[in-house]
Amino acid sequence: MPPNRTSAQIRLNDITTCMAVTAKTLGILASSAKTPFIEAISNTTQSLLKNMQTLKQNKDECVQLMEKTHYLLEAIIAVHINSETGGDFSPSALSNIGNFTRTLHKIHTFFEAQQGGNKIKSTDLMKAITEMQQDAFKMQQKVLNMIEALSDPSHSEGASMVYSSSYTSSTSMSMLPSEPKIFHGRETELTKILGLFSQGTPQIAILGAGGMGKTSLARAVIHHTEIIHLYGQYRHFVACDSATNKVELAALVGAHLGLKPGPDLTWAVVNHFSNNPPSLLILDNLETVWEPSELRPEIEEFLSLLTDVDNLALIITMRGAERPMKVHWSHPFLPPLEPLDQDAAQKTFMDIAEGTHEPTEVDKILALTDNMPLAIGLLANLVDVEGYSTVLSRWEQEKTSLISDGYDKRSNLDLSIALSLSSPRLKTLPQAKDLLSLLSMLPDGLSDADLIQSKLPLDHIRGCKAALIGTSLAYSDQQKRLKVLVPIREYMQKIQPPGNHLIQPLLKHFQELLEFYHEHRGTLLGSTTVARISSNLGNIQNVLHHGLQPGYPDLRDSIYSACHLNSFSRLIGRGILPLIGRVHHLFPIPRDYQLEAFVFIEMLAAWRYSVILDPQKLIPQVLELLELFEDTEIKCKFFISAGNYYLDHKNDSPTATKFYQSAISMAILVGHNTRHAQALYRVAWMKLQLGDYSAAQSIAYKSQKLAMRCGNFYLEAQTLCMTATCLCILGKYTQSISLCNRAINLWGLCGMSGGTLKHNIQTAQAEAHRLKSEYHEAYNIQTQILHETTLNLEPHYQGLASLNVAQLQMSMDAPKQEVQKNIDTAKPLIMKDHRTIMFCEFLQGDLNLRAGDFVDADIVLCKTLHGSWGKSSEVVTYCLKILADVTQWNGYHGISPWPTVFLAHSLKSKERLGICKALQFLGDLFLAQDDEVTAVSLFTVALEGFTYMEVHQSRAECMLHLGDISKGHGDLLQAVEHWEMARPLFERSSQGKQVKNVDERLASMGEDV
Repeated sequence: MPPNRTSAQIRLNDITTCMAVTAKTLGILASSAKTPFIEAISNTTQSLLKNMQTLKQNKDECVQLMEKTHYLLEAIIAVHINSETGGDFSPSALSNIGNFTRTLHKIHTFFEAQQGGNKIKSTDLMKAITEMQQDAFKMQQKVLNMIEALSDPSHSEGASMVYSSSYTSSTSMSMLPSEPKIFHGRETELTKILGLFSQGTPQIAILGAGGMGKTSLARAVIHHTEIIHLYGQYRHFVACDSATNKVELAALVGAHLGLKPGPDLTWAVVNHFSNNPPSLLILDNLETVWEPSELRPEIEEFLSLLTDVDNLALIITMRGAERPMKVHWSHPFLPPLEPLDQDAAQKTFMDIAEGTHEPTEVDKILALTDNMPLAIGLLANLVDVEGYSTVLSRWEQEKTSLISDGYDKRSNLDLSIALSLSSPRLKTLPQAKDLLSLLSMLPDGLSDADLIQSKLPLDHIRGCKAALIGTSLAYSDQQKRLKVLVPIREYMQKIQPPGNHLIQPLLKHFQELLEFYHEHRGTLLGSTTVARISSNLGNIQNVLHHGLQPGYPDLRDSIYSACHLNSFSRLIGRGILPLIGRVHHLFPIPRDYQLEAFVFIEMLAAWRYSVILDPQKLIPQVLELLELFEDTEIKCKFFISAGNYYLDHKNDSPTATKFYQSAISMAILVGHNTRHAQALYRVAWMKLQLGDYSAAQSIAYKSQKLAMRCGNFYLEAQTLCMTATCLCILGKYTQSISLCNRAINLWGLCGMSGGTLKHNIQTAQAEAHRLKSEYHEAYNIQTQILHETTLNLEPHYQGLASLNVAQLQMSMDAPKQEVQKNIDTAKPLIMKDHRTIMFCEFLQGDLNLRAGDFVDADIVLCKTLHGSWGKSSEVVTYCLKILADVTQWNGYHGISPWPTVFLAHSLKSKERLGICKALQFLGDLFLAQDDEVTAVSLFTVALEGFTYMEVHQSRAECMLHLGDISKGHGDLLQAVEHWEMARPLFERSSQGKQVKNVDERLASMGEDV
């Protein structure tokens, strides 16, 4: 007889069944949703489900918790399914879901405790259950509020289609227009159109914004040799600008065909085409008569009649992105014309403006046009007359008015834009112009998520968006962001700049994003906002500029946001923002000491990118401010920033150590793991620079553990990069590269796509390859870094990458002028970093040595060595290695003491590669003194070390020497064996000259062996 089931058991079975379905749904969401912690919720729910099936204790209490948890999980699923932004939630919604995740972990921990055989004390049990039920109740209220906010009817209206028109006028032509003489960048569209003609008699709509070159494309089609061959004299081009209804449109076509005038030529036109050979009709600027909604049915009916004629090919050009209905347009549709690519834009400009042109000057002009063909042509004509500098200067004052003196839309940019703005589609939704006005100050455009979550005071925001896209005043880019071309943005800024009622909600939205990022920086939760802030970097700066005005109501929040954005910009490798230089002049009254300290600390943290006028006064000033309020987190941040300044800028490690220790002590006192880890990381960096690599590795490991404890992937990646650098210096290259790969993976989890940490990790990876003499791999990495830093305008890191490239070029025997060019490029970019300056001086000395200038090389290297001793062990190693290489100095130092000094330094710092290189150089020294026995011993020991570390070039050099010595002793077979082993190693390390030397040796031995 089956045992009786208790009510608790029945409820447990029921909720287990429900949870199983919910867990599957969460699993599907986790594989597709963008929200990062949905995967954590899914995994925890799966684990909970397993624990529910094996519960031994406190089942009643567990069932109650699971029923509430299931309700919340269903709500979370509903939020994702009903989201209009694809899982890109607002910061407040993210916080609520994040808090729920933490509550779910507590419940999971409680359930695990119920698997054992011992019951929990009733008092402890009731206390734990009460706390979790309270957490669950609070989360229930927050999630309900969130659902209510996300279900606001104002955010869920359909994307209704909005129709409109714009009136233009021009004279119809009774003959074909001329073929465009300058026609670049539309080859793809032209090919697609011709392809449609090869399939039969097509109906094609050429769409796009005003000034995008629709008419030029149509003219190119009608004059193409294939079209001439198909239609000959039966090609017709009708400008529709002057038509105001269907009757007038038919009359225009009839007049072009030479038909007798009449009250309505619709059927006369249709019959004419039906009774004539195959024909092509192009209706240019058809939007003039099609856009008015009351005229649209009859115009579409007329087009339908035309397309019923079997032998008539039809092409229309229209502003906007909508095709007339009642026509079976040929597939595939021709997408609306986009701006020209950069190459086509440059060619168009240069064909119009005579003379020679500097590419940089051309690009400055093109940046004003967003590569819109009409704007390019107008500005090119102006440059041809007035020159670049005059045009650029006038643009700053006049903007689009500069190229708006023409009499029609083909010679007047403002008029062309104004015609689009007068479209009936915009008149039916007047707030569409408000949206366009706001977009005019947003160079990055807006995503749907930002458009909706910013709560703009626009009643039909999706309809407004559709209207702007439909009239091609705005467009949706490849990332689905709503954007406006530069000329249209400039025009709107002039005639209708956005009001505060539009800017304020967007500013508030961006401030919430920045605050959320600041709170969760470096974590998985913070990664959700990195891409959103990066894609809005220009937007946020423009909107913040509005909020950084004296007397602005939310000035305090704007100043904090400016600091957060500047910190973010530094993190992703964009340097400092111009607005950070203004904020300390805008402090509100009464004084906010915490705000002032926060600003000064950010200025101190950005020392590498800007000149701190008087840091000796700034640091004591911040210390005084810190005494006026209690915020240990800000204090820790200040101590770390001050330490960084003294270490990296002043090269004062004792003072830096004091600040770092203060940060560590305070972080330990209040249990702030993130700041503790950051301070330890900087101490490890200092130990690394001073040559105490074992200590650096040990401290970096402690920092890594703290970073893991607080879930800070960015900081963990930093510490792994530090450890990889230490391992590299200690000769453990394979382990170093492996750690770099782990660090890159963690960096990716932070949502980053570039920045200083990525470049630091790549540099560590490249250094491991360089020390193994895998110069080609290292060179590829460093040139990639150089390219990225140049594009992102990172002066310091661009300079450092240039020096690293120069060092690799020397290792691969590049021409001196190429190396010198990179060194000269770097010099003005690195003036604020003592170690990088010393590295630059070392490279200059090395280059002089390779050019045979022994005196100057000796002076530069000794000076650099003296300046780096006790400050940068890395530069000391570089200098000693070059000074100790007796084969490069041609006896300049006589019996050189440098190999011995290099050996002592390497033994002290435990640099395995340095020890082996010093032994090799000592072998060279003894060989020069004809002590072959000692030389062979030294080369052999060094070779063993190089082989263990897989250092290809140094292995080959030792083998080359051993082969030469064997030949001198008459052991030709041994000599050939050494040389043959050396050859592929020289090839692997890109040593072409040495490969040739080996080949010559082997060739000379050919007949003797």
